[in-house]
Amino acid sequence: MNRYYYDLHVHSCLSACGDEDNTPHNIAAMASLNGLNIVALTDHNTCKNCPAFFKAAKKYGIIPVAGMELTTAEDIHMVCLFPDLESALLFDDEVDTRRIKISNRPDIFGEQLILDHEDNLLGIEEDLLSNATTISAEEAPDIVDKYGGVCYPAHIDRDANGIIAILGTLPETPHFSCVEFHFAEKIKEYTDKYNLFDKKKVICSDAHYLTDLNENENFLELPDEPYSSAYVRSQLIKFLKGDI
Repeated sequence: MNRYYYDLHVHSCLSACGDEDNTPHNIAAMASLNGLNIVALTDHNTCKNCPAFFKAAKKYGIIPVAGMELTTAEDIHMVCLFPDLESALLFDDEVDTRRIKISNRPDIFGEQLILDHEDNLLGIEEDLLSNATTISAEEAPDIVDKYGGVCYPAHIDRDANGIIAILGTLPETPHFSCVEFHFAEKIKEYTDKYNLFDKKKVICSDAHYLTDLNENENFLELPDEPYSSAYVRSQLIKFLKGDI
């Protein structure tokens, strides 16, 4: 077991609300400066900048996790993380069929840039990514599990798109093994009020700017022998699922 400092909720410039300086390369570089070991890229309803992030992360010694912040039909944000890039991209394909596609307004929401690992422009997503999909909160975990991933509610301690703010509580079904907090100081209050004693809890930045990324404060202890980034990723997914 070793200690891994993490941030499992980070947006790139592919999220319309993400700063254009939040390129895959810059995120990996800033994560390294902040002393992080594991970072997940979780753009709104897409994984299309994850390939670039995987390459950039390797350069900086960061273990990358391919993920997505899924917006459910109820407008709830869910973090979806995967053990490998290929599975994430297959999930991306399925989510693409469940998106409600309306044209982005870059003048209002910002551009949605698809880049390579050296920040070269590969394309622009023309349809707004941050609006709700047709995937319900009830069905999301099963769809993510189909691709070997884990799905859990994002920033449950915030009003905007938090599951508790929208539903009034954390529902008994579907069962979530993990919940994400934005503010560490709210963990005890929410744990007591909503009976979260059996949940894994992570504290993540939901970074839209490079300066938002977590520093080396929050950590997970994960098995890592025989060491490889793929093995650590797999153990992270198991941990978040409550399997270890």
